[in-house]
Amino acid sequence: MRKLRVGVIYGGRSGEHEISLASAAAVFQNLDPERYEAIPIRIEKDGRWALARRPPALVSAGDVIRANKSELTDQAREAHLVAHPGGDTLMTIDRRDDGAAVAGLALDVVFPVLHGPYGEDGTVQGLLELANVPYVGAGVLASSVGMDKAAMKLVFAARKLPICDYDVVLKRDWQRDARAVMNRIVKQLGFPVFVKPANLGSSVGISKAKHASELRDAIEFAAQFDRKIVVEAAVPSAREIECAVLGNDEPEASVPGEILPSREFYDYEAKYLDEASKTVIPAELTRNMTDEVRNLAVAAFKAIDCAGMARVDFLLAGDSGTLYLNELNTIPGFTTISMYSKMWEASGVTYAQLLDRLIALAIERHAEKQQLRTSM
Repeated sequence: MRKLRVGVIYGGRSGEHEISLASAAAVFQNLDPERYEAIPIRIEKDGRWALARRPPALVSAGDVIRANKSELTDQAREAHLVAHPGGDTLMTIDRRDDGAAVAGLALDVVFPVLHGPYGEDGTVQGLLELANVPYVGAGVLASSVGMDKAAMKLVFAARKLPICDYDVVLKRDWQRDARAVMNRIVKQLGFPVFVKPANLGSSVGISKAKHASELRDAIEFAAQFDRKIVVEAAVPSAREIECAVLGNDEPEASVPGEILPSREFYDYEAKYLDEASKTVIPAELTRNMTDEVRNLAVAAFKAIDCAGMARVDFLLAGDSGTLYLNELNTIPGFTTISMYSKMWEASGVTYAQLLDRLIALAIERHAEKQQLRTSM
């Protein structure tokens, strides 16, 4: 059989650029070379696309964050994804003193390993739809809703899925009348609360506020990352439970896992820089609670019309045992030691098998779309 040419897109313009490099390194190292020809497509922090001469190598997000810039870059050719169907999905330009050499490259499937805005939020997915190329993961709608925590909560609430109380603050409203916003949040939610940029992942820009001055600082901080801020009521003595989902129209859920953060909550440093954080897989839950987590994970996946993969995060109240759906990540951290892959490993699916299934799901979903009519 002919090898499938898989374009792995990584990097990106978001604050999660380094996390994406680590995820992509694991993908490159585990794609079966007998079945796939992997093509490294890097998006720089300024948004430029490049055909890298070698894939990223550091599989630890912490190592990538701490690495020197020279360790993360290489000579690369300029690349452009062609936004119309055709034989050459990717056009590369090798600029020289005597002119530019342009070449086309056909891709059988694209694997976006992008975290955060301009990659996980439907923007790249829309470009791939225009190019009419199969791609791994959620489509435009699910990617957009999965990225925007405020929109996601609206969808979950409409489907009557359990979420904690929250409020949404627009940066413009905050700048216009911070006092009114503060009063509204305190009256509606009280303290403590968590404050998050609506459109970021990897715990970037998140703070916990226990009183008014911390709340003000937290909103100011989150507003540096997004025009929309989500403020959530804290769940008492919360346990952080996660579950991985895989599939298209008939998704499956993994065994749940639990995060034991080294800090008060699982912030950016606790995730990637502090090795004291621990994970427990499977999570120590009753059978009924395990079933509830898995069922809700699939329900959340279906609610936003997700596809391919997602990691669904929950908060389990320590005082009441109430389970709250926190958020869904359409492109979760994807290293071999990330929660998504570890939960599937504990469920009997290896990392290499995950890659095979995700690529097969992408091709299957694309083939179904090709059967749809585009005219009357």
